[in-house]
Amino acid sequence: MSVAEFTVWAVLAFLFWRKKLSRRFPATGAYLVLRVASAPVQLLLLSGNLSHFPQSQGLIGDFIIFWGIYVASAVLLLFVCMEILRSALSAFAGLMNLGLMIFRWAAVACGVVTFSSMSFAHKGILIIPEIAFGMMRAVSILELCLLAFLFLSMKALRLSARDMAFGMALAFGLISANDFVAASLLSHSVALTASMQLVYESVILAALVTWVTYFGLPEPSREPLLIPVNSTVYRWNEIASALGHTGTRIAVRQPASSFLMTDVENVVDRVLPKKLTGRKSES
Repeated sequence: MSVAEFTVWAVLAFLFWRKKLSRRFPATGAYLVLRVASAPVQLLLLSGNLSHFPQSQGLIGDFIIFWGIYVASAVLLLFVCMEILRSALSAFAGLMNLGLMIFRWAAVACGVVTFSSMSFAHKGILIIPEIAFGMMRAVSILELCLLAFLFLSMKALRLSARDMAFGMALAFGLISANDFVAASLLSHSVALTASMQLVYESVILAALVTWVTYFGLPEPSREPLLIPVNSTVYRWNEIASALGHTGTRIAVRQPASSFLMTDVENVVDRVLPKKLTGRKSES
């Protein structure tokens, strides 16, 4: 199943570059390159009984390479989520900027919570797996929240279920849920049995097949959206566009009170006869 997973990752990378999606999703392209390049390395490392703490210098190097790839994957997945959110909200510039800002603050909050909840009881090289598991849990939560947001707002955003952004969010949501469960089990020192490993690999393959299907099918072309002015999404987009911008000051004319109008009329009545008298004397 690991060999089959590597094959599907290679097919995904091929379809990704064939459709020239690297400009639209550069972080996703880097993530696919990392997965394709690291899959043979991880297979070789796992075949060398990597589950025990390394005692020799060679195994320490393998240990660092394995968890370095794991941490790099978590970091790239964070940028992949930002790309998916940017693509889904591309028709609404204001909501896109606001959404990215909120997403960055949510990522910072998840990072603070993750690192503050660590015990740091292990010293030295053993702290690397704990940090890696914490980062993967945080990114998995963000991915699941992103998928839930797209599910709930598809109709309002006029986002098609065949859109590439939604397909990527669905695939990464399945993988993140799988990684979230696996990271939680491994962080509590629960050994993965053969049946659990089978379920883990099956979920990954199902997510990858879903992603391949989205890459294989033609993506519907995005046409300009026609949204009513009184639409809630349009109002929120305008509000989000106005946030953070000072803009031009506008003088608001308020209705004058009755006594003010009376004073103005009295002044006009006094000035007008004087002007008329002056013009008669000149003539």
